Amino acid sequence: QVQLVESGGGLVQAGGSLRLSCAASGGIFSINDMGWYRQAPGKQRELVAIISSGGRTNYADSVKGRFTISRDNAKNTVYLQMNSLKPDDTAVYHCNANLKVGLGVNNYWGQGTQVTVSS
Repeated sequence: QVQLVESGGGLVQAGGSLRLSCAASGGIFSINDMGWYRQAPGKQRELVAIISSGGRTNYADSVKGRFTISRDNAKNTVYLQMNSLKPDDTAVYHCNANLKVGLGVNNYWGQGTQVTVSS
């Protein structure tokens, strides 16, 4: 019932922009931290950006100044605006969120959306 669905990935030229969206649905009482992670083939998953329930944000050093994470609580959605994209940004981007459902808080992962940045 509870799920995270990502969208907005695709192919873009270096220097271009993409905006990723992650929508949470399914009887959610509230959303705590939400974030974006990415994983390229042969590499470990890495944190890209996190936004807390209070709106505090943290970014990986590699994306600071280029990416912006935001959230719309009314829509249960987190966004990742990616500007000045580089080929090294190519990866599958996964949404992650801690969601309060019922009496507990559970962690959920989206299925991922592919971002490919060409030279």
